[in-house]
Amino acid sequence: MVNAPKKNLSMKKVKITQVRSIIGRPERQKRTMAALGLRKMHQTVEHEQSPQVMGMIIKVRHLVRVEEV
Repeated sequence: MVNAPKKNLSMKKVKITQVRSIIGRPERQKRTMAALGLRKMHQTVEHEQSPQVMGMIIKVRHLVRVEEV
């Protein structure tokens, strides 16, 4: 078997804070915020910086503040 590439154990993290309300937003944006773990204003979560998470952040970039950790 070929040696599998080692995963980078020190992946960058991003801190995501909800800064705008999701009231009146399209259902798709509400589901994206829930998938990120954001449900209340000024709530902050940390996620690994992966292509999936970055794609979700781009979709709701007008509702969140993002910082690298």
